[in-house]
Amino acid sequence: MFMQTLVTGVAVGGVYALMAVGYSLIFSILNFSNFAYGSIIMLASYVGYFSLTSYGMPFPLAVVVTMLGAAALSLLNERISYSSLRKRNAPSLYFMISAMGTSIFLENMVYATIGASFKAYPPLFTQATVKLGSSTIGKLDLFAIIFSFTAIFILNYYINHTRTGIAIRAASYDSTIAQINGVNLTYVIGLVFILAGLLAGLSGVFLGLKYMAYPTMGWITNKAYVSAVIGGLGSLPGAVVGGLILGVLESLVSVYISSTIRDVFSFSFLICILLFMPSGLFGKYLEEKV
Repeated sequence: MFMQTLVTGVAVGGVYALMAVGYSLIFSILNFSNFAYGSIIMLASYVGYFSLTSYGMPFPLAVVVTMLGAAALSLLNERISYSSLRKRNAPSLYFMISAMGTSIFLENMVYATIGASFKAYPPLFTQATVKLGSSTIGKLDLFAIIFSFTAIFILNYYINHTRTGIAIRAASYDSTIAQINGVNLTYVIGLVFILAGLLAGLSGVFLGLKYMAYPTMGWITNKAYVSAVIGGLGSLPGAVVGGLILGVLESLVSVYISSTIRDVFSFSFLICILLFMPSGLFGKYLEEKV
């Protein structure tokens, strides 16, 4: 039973990690929490649904189209909601207010155009399970584990071993110094939002397959934000570790205690982490001196 619960927790945590990395990427550059990210994931889930049903695309093509669509939406979000604020050196609070306004607008736009009904994805994965030692795992959960960690591995390699990845890392440490050394900050920020959008597209397909697509599903990403905070906002390894910890914790609590108080344990754990480690597990505390 324990191994089965652990495997399920890793599958859930992998999806949390995928979304948390998107949050951390944006935070590392602009130093604010993009609360509109959940709505981008919600729209991506609808793109995946209509790609599979209305246009009859094969599943791999639908995933690619969803990821590209979410990347375009994410870049558009930056250009419309944050670009002018960034150019005016607005405080981080203004970015957060703009993000919340964007999230509310996108959610209500879906209500007005598509409606409030739940959209169920086609049954792409059967109920058959795969045997892993003494544990069994559903095909959907196995798909989530493989694709989540593959995407995170590719992103980590890109960030650490390419010129543009190094530019992103430089801008995350000090955007002013990075610009002095020739980094095009506007290009880098746009690239970061595109990368976060690609992850949002993959996350949207996972969530649509597991929970269906509906206007308020963006609130599910609150758990991903909790994962990012636990790991340390701005830290990609921290986002992964935070997602895995939260996924496993929720699975253990659901099985051995009660699923009705799962969220209580999740947020209590977040509070405990912040009490003793205000910057999260892998975050860095930087004190500004004048």
